[in-house]
Amino acid sequence: MKISVLKLHRALALFGFAAMLLWGASGLLHPWLTTFGVQQAVFAPPQRALNLNQALPFQQLLKQTGIEQAQSVRLAVGESANLLQVTESQFAPRRYFDLNTGLELPDHDPVYAAFLARHYLNAPYAEIAKVERIDTFSNDYPSVNRLLPVYRVQFDRPDGLNAYVYTETASLAAVSDNTKHRVQTAFQWLHTWSWMPKAAETPRVLLIAMLVGVLFTMACSGLAMLVLIRRKVRTAGAKGWHRIAGYALVVPVLMFSFSGVYHVVQHGWPEEQSKLAMRPAIQLQNLDFAIHSSWAEITRDLQVTGLSLVANQNGELLYRLALPNPKNGLPDNAQAIRTARFDGVQPTGPAVYLNAKTGILWQDGDREMAHQLAQLHTGLPREAVQQVSLVTRFGGDYDFRNKRLPVWKFEYGAPLNASVFVDTATGVLADITLNSAKPEIWSFSMLHKWSFLGGLGRNVQNIVMCVVVVLAMVMMAGFGLRSRRSVAR
Repeated sequence: MKISVLKLHRALALFGFAAMLLWGASGLLHPWLTTFGVQQAVFAPPQRALNLNQALPFQQLLKQTGIEQAQSVRLAVGESANLLQVTESQFAPRRYFDLNTGLELPDHDPVYAAFLARHYLNAPYAEIAKVERIDTFSNDYPSVNRLLPVYRVQFDRPDGLNAYVYTETASLAAVSDNTKHRVQTAFQWLHTWSWMPKAAETPRVLLIAMLVGVLFTMACSGLAMLVLIRRKVRTAGAKGWHRIAGYALVVPVLMFSFSGVYHVVQHGWPEEQSKLAMRPAIQLQNLDFAIHSSWAEITRDLQVTGLSLVANQNGELLYRLALPNPKNGLPDNAQAIRTARFDGVQPTGPAVYLNAKTGILWQDGDREMAHQLAQLHTGLPREAVQQVSLVTRFGGDYDFRNKRLPVWKFEYGAPLNASVFVDTATGVLADITLNSAKPEIWSFSMLHKWSFLGGLGRNVQNIVMCVVVVLAMVMMAGFGLRSRRSVAR
């Protein structure tokens, strides 16, 4: 058995070492991107006090626009004034209206995107070369970003700075420049083989799985050799160092390779569209309550940070008033912003609902609205829900890629068997994670990205991973190849 294991280990050596060098070296680019890549200069979206005292009645405003139904209606902080933003369908440009006159700002969605890009990058006077609408994921804007459609705002600068903006929630989906683009392209070419044509997706996935699988098998045979072949005296030279490295590094190599194969088999085919889904259109009649004329009274003891129009399961229109998070401390320096991007910061606190027809407080509140939205998006009764919780930070099966907090999480049993995440501010289905996918999510998070070190800080996590990968490439791949050549001679 010892001889068989030794022969297998040597037979796989060249392919395994090549895989270790290729995916190890390219894997180092990802921590570089998360640690040094260009990022936003301002964390929070634009803020301005909401004042509806001089605004037109919403019913009059919407009636004169001819809009009878929409998927989302909310107040948006524009460059010079607050605006009414209306989303008639998920993939149509959003429309904007002056609150005081009701006049529409024509083709304003890209203008709003440019304003948001300048805000997040703290470049209020920067020249913009181009604003382009992006409807599908690509190598430049990969599916890891989740949000679609977005606008790519390209600044007229030699460093190629550009921002991807999602106007529905005034979010910055991604930011890039020439350096990040080159590093990201190198990572995609070497780590995920994005250079292969779309017609060859299946061969790409199978080839990556096979090569990384060879590395996993070689690591398993190496572990078996460490157990079966005991040496009282350390062998001199590269062979001895290779064996010592095996004791220290075989488990990390097994973790990286196993989770890599698992991930590429389950997620090797990139998504073409976002899984985010807006709620069906709501009817915009019965806005009899003049919230504008009662605004001073309503907000006398409240600090309102957001206002949107939603509907409950009975079709009743409700004004949703978002309140600030009392524990909210927004990051204000580069390192804090970088950390908050991955960990998440809850921007708002509880919400108050007012019946849009009567002005009466809707006592059921945010939790009940979340239940109704979950039922609407899944089509399943409440009895299928096993657990409900409010998600205020990223992590686990709802990570930073969603770029939307807070959301409500519903754990569903049969027949769905999934975690469903809904955003009550706009009625959006933010994400859905099948229970069958959770083992791979845990594997990739813990075994591939080493999230178990997250408590030490993301910088420490990245440093430890990089040191281990470099040692594995030098001491296992390098010394292994050298000892193999010496044996061959």
